[in-house]
Order: sequence, then C-alpha cells, then structure tokens
Amino acid sequence: MKTVGIIVEYNPLHNGHVYHFQQSKIVSGADAVVAVMSGSFLQRGEPALVSKWARTEMALRMGADVVIELPVAYSTQPAEWFAFGAVSALEAAGVVDSFCFGSESGDIGLLRTAAKRLHSADRHAPDGGEGRFQEALRSHLKNGISYPHAYAAAAAGCLGDPSGLDWLAQPNNTLGLHYLLALERLGGTMTPYTISRQKAGYHQTDITDEQIASATALRKLLADEGRAEALRPFVPDYTWTILKRELEAGRAPVSWDCFYRVLFARLAVTAPAELTGIGEVTEGIEHRIGRAVADVQPDLGDPFGQLMNNLKTKRYTRTKLQRTMTRILLHHRKEELSPELLGQGVPYLRVLGFSAQGQELLKQMRTRSAVPVVTKAAAFRHPFLELDIRSATVHASAFRSPAKAELWRDYYEPPLRLP
Repeated sequence: MKTVGIIVEYNPLHNGHVYHFQQSKIVSGADAVVAVMSGSFLQRGEPALVSKWARTEMALRMGADVVIELPVAYSTQPAEWFAFGAVSALEAAGVVDSFCFGSESGDIGLLRTAAKRLHSADRHAPDGGEGRFQEALRSHLKNGISYPHAYAAAAAGCLGDPSGLDWLAQPNNTLGLHYLLALERLGGTMTPYTISRQKAGYHQTDITDEQIASATALRKLLADEGRAEALRPFVPDYTWTILKRELEAGRAPVSWDCFYRVLFARLAVTAPAELTGIGEVTEGIEHRIGRAVADVQPDLGDPFGQLMNNLKTKRYTRTKLQRTMTRILLHHRKEELSPELLGQGVPYLRVLGFSAQGQELLKQMRTRSAVPVVTKAAAFRHPFLELDIRSATVHASAFRSPAKAELWRDYYEPPLRLP
C-alpha cells in the first residue's frame, strides 16, 4: 500500500483542503493518506475552532485513513519546530512513502534546492559552531526586525538570491522550506511533493471566490454571522454538518474570546520574574506584558485584541504574541520545551482516528514505527502527552456547559473509527 503524508490543522476543513487532499494522492500515486493534525491549540497561537475530535471526524469523512495528533509541544511552535515535529512523526510511522504540502510557488525543485543549501550552510559550521545561516539570522534579529523577515533575509543571503526575499516571505513557501529542512535534518527517506495553493492566501481575510476561502476568512465569517450556514458554500457537507452540531451543542466556536478572563487573571497574579520561566517569554517582554494588561479597557470590547495591539511592535508579530499567550495560558515552562527535547523528534504517535483501510496501516505501524503507537492515552505516559491532555481540558473548558466527560475526554476516548 503506497501512502502519502499530509500536515494539517483543518480549522475548519474547507474546499481548499479537499483540493489539496485529492491532489496529494494524485501527484504521489498513493492509495492511502496519513494526516498529522494539530490538536487543541494551533501554530499561530490560537485555540482550535472546534475540538480535535470534531476535526478528526472531518478528516476521516474526507477520506484520510489515519489521523495522528501533533503534540502541543510542537503544534504551537514557530515554523521550524512545528515542521520538524510533523515531519518526524511521518518519518517515525514507518509506513509513509511521501508527503505533500501546499505552497505559493508549487515548485518542489526550488524549495528542495534551497533546503539542501541552507542545511549545508549550518551543518558545515567550523568546530561545530554557529553556521553562516544562523549567524546571519541572529544578526538580522539584533537589528530589531521580526523573525519572519529576518529569516527571509538570512536565507536569501545564504542562497545568494536577493529575489528569495519575495518568495520566502510567503507563508506557505516558508513553512514548506521548513518541512524540507526537517527532512534533511532527519535524514528522511520520504519523497516530498508540493502543489500550488489555489484562489485564497493563507492570511487572506476577505472572500473572493464562490467556493474557496481561507480558514482565516471562514472563521471571521462565522464570528460575524454566528451560524454555520454562512460557511456552507465554502466547505464540504460533512464539515457543515459537524460544525452545525458543535455549535448547537455549545462546543463551538472556541476562540481567544473564551479565554481572556482566565488569561488576564493569570497575568495579574504572575510576577514578571516568574513569567520568564514560561516558553516564548523572551527579551524582556514580561515587563511589556504587565503594562499592556493595565491599559486594556474590557468595557470597550475585544479585550484580547486590545492586549495584542498594546504588545505589538515591529519586532513582535501578532502570531508570536499569540504563541506567547498560549504558553502562559497552558503554563508551558521552558524546560518542558527545550531544543534538546524537541530535537529528538515526536516521541510517540497518538492516533485520533482511522478508516477501515487505516486499520491495516495501523497494524503495519505497530511493527514498523520507530516510536510507540498510542491508542489509549490512559495506558501511556510521557510528559508531552500530559501537555496534550491538559491543553485539551483547557480547550473544553470553553464549551458552553462542559460535562466532566468532555473535560477529560482524552483519558478514555478511543480513536474515532469510520467504515
């Protein structure tokens, strides 16, 4: 059985995702699909719109055969570690022949050549010291520019291609480059493919097509309209049905608006010195946080948005700040997410769901996987899994009237299985 891997968030799953799924199977010639999916909190530092279980169901109904959770230790990281965790999971599974990602360029040759050259620039650093790329990146960061722009500038310099600033500044190209860098670092054997992103940009908030819109635009539309029907033209029927069910049950939509009171309370009682131990709290931002919270006026609406605007600078993007707030909300300490721990790759494969064909893949994974395959969270122990379970509980606390079974679902829920 030939298998392709995809790396997803499905927040929510829409028609553009269906196109990527279908094209991934076509370009790779695969019979089956393994999806590595972020859990309760996502790469841009946001809570997922609906639970990971609801999004797993969407993926399975689309045709995915196995859905594996990307641990929150990786899923809420900057692109480098997010990509490394996801690619390491696909490699560790032992059954994935290739993986496919979307990009603005659609040019796997361009991206793979860049990845090999950047990997070589650091791998051949003298005496095991800092390589040319990391040295250039650090230099640009010292000049006070944001990480995405510093990364693009450093990469373009190492590649000797000033035009690289243009294509590297595009979010899916950047993430795709990180997937390929992860493949190089891991010495992976999977064949990479990319397809061009269609009709809607990653950050695009307006809708310009009758059937395809970005997940960002759809979340905004749902927030404005407050009903699943508004999304119906842009999502498959099963996504619409699942979203409608979750909304009616009070389990959606989940957003930062659901957590700002808890977050503000935590910020109010945590001293700056204590904040420095939390992941993503760097370079004195702990002092800015205290001042920014004091300037929020909740009676004017959108208190979390106010906090982000108060904190945002040329150096700190909103995404970086949201990831910082996620770490504070979930109380992720730096030692729990050290580069040494992350650099070992995903330590287990938590299975969220599978199809009938996926059941056969799971049998193969149990004998071929380089790490334990987990189908019963209560029967397995690992610090990263504990972080996952805690984050799922925090996410479920945002439901309108969460039952005990929903708050602690991770402890007893078996993987979803669709025929």
